[in-house]
Amino acid sequence: MAARRTAAAGSGGDAESSPHDAFVSLDELMPWSVRPLRTGRAWVSGPDPVALRARWERLAGADAAEQERLFAPTRSRTPHTPVAALPGRPAGTARFARDPGPCPDPVRILHGPYDEQWLLPDHRLIDAARPELWRVADGQQLFAVEHSSAPEDAGPALSVTALLPDGHSPAGRPGRIRPLHRRPGGTEPNLAPGLLELLRGRLGGSGTEPDAFTPETVLAWFLAAARPSPTGALVPLPADAEVWSAGVALGRELLRLQSRGARGGERPRLPGGRRPYVRAALPARPAELSYDAEEEALIVGAGRISPVPAAAWEFTVGGVRVLELWFGRRAAAAAGRGPDGAVADGLDAVGARGWPREWTSELLELITVLALLDGTTGPREELRAALDAGPLIGPGELRAAGVLPVPPSARRPASVLGHQEEGPEGQFALL
Repeated sequence: MAARRTAAAGSGGDAESSPHDAFVSLDELMPWSVRPLRTGRAWVSGPDPVALRARWERLAGADAAEQERLFAPTRSRTPHTPVAALPGRPAGTARFARDPGPCPDPVRILHGPYDEQWLLPDHRLIDAARPELWRVADGQQLFAVEHSSAPEDAGPALSVTALLPDGHSPAGRPGRIRPLHRRPGGTEPNLAPGLLELLRGRLGGSGTEPDAFTPETVLAWFLAAARPSPTGALVPLPADAEVWSAGVALGRELLRLQSRGARGGERPRLPGGRRPYVRAALPARPAELSYDAEEEALIVGAGRISPVPAAAWEFTVGGVRVLELWFGRRAAAAAGRGPDGAVADGLDAVGARGWPREWTSELLELITVLALLDGTTGPREELRAALDAGPLIGPGELRAAGVLPVPPSARRPASVLGHQEEGPEGQFALL
């Protein structure tokens, strides 16, 4: 992982003594970050929006004692807790026990890098919903999520999504959430002040494309080049324009795959003849998942999907096989069990309706995404080798240019209110 320092005088590289000194912490480059969501109760999120609505109706219609039990109270939330509305959401602010109101439409969220699930967006039900994220979540926003791990662990240091992420890895470890923009409408990038100008001056030229140095291209570079560490992602910044261009192109492809073509991008598709199809219908409640390597087939209970590349089946993050984890959560939900497969107590068992057709479509797309991501292994290794050979723009140059250290204001949320927000019991929030 370490960069081998070969920078000559005038190259812009730093002659640091430690290998990691040539890298820059993502915390310095994207200074505003938010902690992961903490729901406090499993039943407010899951893979099936129909089940979430059924849970809401059960809870809202229960008598006081049963509602208290089903709610699963915590120190932060009970049916009697007064809270402000989530920014941009129409859910009520009266105490839930007194006036639940109508069920809010479930919203799509990302759990880990590859699992798209649903959440009931009601602040009265969520211990820590991180309202600052909801204020800037719109059609122009992208969220980067760090995945802290040891360098030898398999998996990305960073993932990017257009959905609201919960900030957890497949193994359940928390990671910082870093929005690309500090304000709605894609304005005020969450980048160290002066970073864009420095990169444009060091790596740009007369033939540089107009969009070569934008917040989106810098995020693409981070996605392609970031490396994991126990304390968060580390980013090597190249002093070579060709390396920069190659990394940005790779990062754009990774972003397209991870975001499933969001924001006008092309949805992931494998070449003809390699696209997975359902060869035998999936049962209503499949309990087991296995892989037939000889036939390149995914066996889902009595169902069968092929062709499924071995790389998609073996794709792991943090030691967890992605397809197995994805399936396990849905098999549990289909059977009315908890997310971990244990016998459900309370609302987790409400709304189980077997295996919806939508899950099969999502499974086919996930197989496609994992297979295409595995296909980027070669370019990622080439980029890594180029960065290890240097030269790099190191922290010393960033300090000399005034990019580092970042001002304390860059680490705080921007003031983004264009209208008043409703506080507890219908009062206006004071912010």
